[in-house]
This record gives sequence, structure tokens and C-alpha cells, in this order.
Amino acid sequence: MTTALRIGELSQATGIGHETIRYYEKTGLLPAPTRCGNGYRTYGTSHLERLAFIRHCRALDMPLADIKRLLEWVDHPTSHCADIDRLIDAQLSRVRARLNSMQALEQQLTVLRSQCNDRHSQECGAGSLASSDQPE
Repeated sequence: MTTALRIGELSQATGIGHETIRYYEKTGLLPAPTRCGNGYRTYGTSHLERLAFIRHCRALDMPLADIKRLLEWVDHPTSHCADIDRLIDAQLSRVRARLNSMQALEQQLTVLRSQCNDRHSQECGAGSLASSDQPE
């Protein structure tokens, strides 16, 4: 089943602004949508999925050039993928580092929250962040 979305609906579904969606179309990150007789763009499920991928990559500060290389490979896979493998490995390393950082923050916040269970405590959270052994 193909979903027909207008740009506003696509924007709302992905959290990506209209102008950014148009920019992604212009730069080739997003395939051109079909046009209705009235000229409106109509987007499908593949656009939605691709934008979700782009949004996740951007949330991890992945450069648009790297995202474009990955998407080009997805669109036209070749047997020679050593460059893509290196790019994916580098991005996986960044994702794993971000996950480790987020887990360390989760632990710190959990400790802080446990110290704040008593609302009347004057020492709520005192000293709980100083013991972090995770790099920033």
C-alpha cells in the first residue's frame, strides 16, 4: 500500500521542515515526488522512510555528504563497496560512542534522581556528578 502525503503531512510526520525537504530534493538526497494535476507534490512511504533515515543521521551530526554517499549506494549497490564499508564503520563507531555517552548520562541522572526522592532533603544530588569516570 502506497501512502500519498503532501509536503505538510510529510513535514509533520518526520519533524523536518518544508524548506529542508525541498532542499533534500534539490540536492538529490530525496527523490523527486510525483506531482498531482494541480502541481502539488505527493510523497510516498519510501520518502517517509528515507527522511527518517536522514533525520537520524543528522541527529548524530553526520555530514550531508556522507548521508548522500550512503543513500547513493543504497540506490545503486555495487560489488565494490570498500569505501562504503569504511564510511559505515566510521559512523557505527560514532553511534556507539554516542550510545556510551548517553548511557553514562542515564546513570548519572538515575543516581541524581534517587538522591532526590525525599523532596525535603537539603542535599538533593549533592556531589553525585563528581564521581563520573566517563569522558565527555
